[in-house]
Amino acid sequence: MDSKNTSKLGPLQGLKVIELGQLIAGPFAAKTLADFGAEVVKIEPPGAGDPLRKWRLLKDGTSVWWQIQSRNKRSVALDLKEPEAQDIVRHLARDADVLIENFRPGAMEAWGLGPDTLQALNPRLIMLRISGYGQTGPYRDKPGFGVVAEAMSGLRHLTAEPGRVPVRVGVSIGDTLASLHGVIGILMALHERQRSGLGQVIDVALYEAVFNCMESLLPEYSAFGAVRQAAGSALPGIAPSNAYRCRGDAYVLIAGNGDSIFKRLMHSIGRDDLGQDPELKDNSGRVQGVAKIDAAIGAWTAERDILDVLHSLDAAGVPAGRIYTVADIAADPHYQARGMIEPIELDDGSCLSLPGIVPKLSRTPGGHVRNAPAIGQDTESVLQEIGLSAEQIQALKARGIVA
Repeated sequence: MDSKNTSKLGPLQGLKVIELGQLIAGPFAAKTLADFGAEVVKIEPPGAGDPLRKWRLLKDGTSVWWQIQSRNKRSVALDLKEPEAQDIVRHLARDADVLIENFRPGAMEAWGLGPDTLQALNPRLIMLRISGYGQTGPYRDKPGFGVVAEAMSGLRHLTAEPGRVPVRVGVSIGDTLASLHGVIGILMALHERQRSGLGQVIDVALYEAVFNCMESLLPEYSAFGAVRQAAGSALPGIAPSNAYRCRGDAYVLIAGNGDSIFKRLMHSIGRDDLGQDPELKDNSGRVQGVAKIDAAIGAWTAERDILDVLHSLDAAGVPAGRIYTVADIAADPHYQARGMIEPIELDDGSCLSLPGIVPKLSRTPGGHVRNAPAIGQDTESVLQEIGLSAEQIQALKARGIVA
């Protein structure tokens, strides 16, 4: 696609971002900025490039995941272990607004690319550093992936049926939550820079990003010594909110935990006796009586097809939904109407559907203006922009430092 397409201008037009690192956490943060117009230069190693290029299902040798994670970016292939490549990064950093990295703490300093060095060259530079345990503390040097962060944060302890082995959420939620916290940090630092003129370092630990989403887990333990346990599909302490089996072994998710919603739900299932029960008028009472409430709802859903259940609950204004597969998502008219299924044309002429842009901005929505690059696709153009001659670039290529 044309990189100069201006029909989808984003609010971050003109923001210059350098992306170092690989796989999920750092690149997802840069992808989010690129979706909204930032100029992202992705640095990846010559040869294989970012390992994500070969993760999961491949199309013509490249992961289709890559087409999401690296859309709107430019690729420069540099061997960061080489001093000349490190010099190039320092040169790029002189004119950059943001640098994103997700290496193990200490790696950037070992390459002469730590904050002290780069911010001496460019005091306005904002650095996002994502790592397993953060840049400080006794665990800083331990290797940390998202799955470990999910365990350390307390999330994995809760994602199971009672008495059964904890399971993962199904996607790399620890990495993604860290990425989004990083983007929030970047936007706050950009806002502050308008006053001070100075950049700063944003230190995001994977486990802290997940822990930040753990709701009342810690204060409940602090105040009452309560250790929340796995509750399967139920929402502990909030009732009724659960998954209920319908005819044909389908499951419906029903959230009837608002006081007025609960009354409408009970009326819909023919249990006004429960809806009008003074002991169940608020959440604290319903938590005590959740077993009989769930039994009543489950008995009603078990006799009905899921579409009948959803029709009845929609009519009553009760939040409910079925569990989607990706096939359901791709066919859903609401996803289509909101632009969340975006067909693109790949460079070989074939078509691929990608998730649309989130969030939705009214005037500067951002968009997909450039397909994910091949390894080193933009190396020459980027190096020329910072003043290297064609002869210098060819000499670096001959030595395998750039590609």
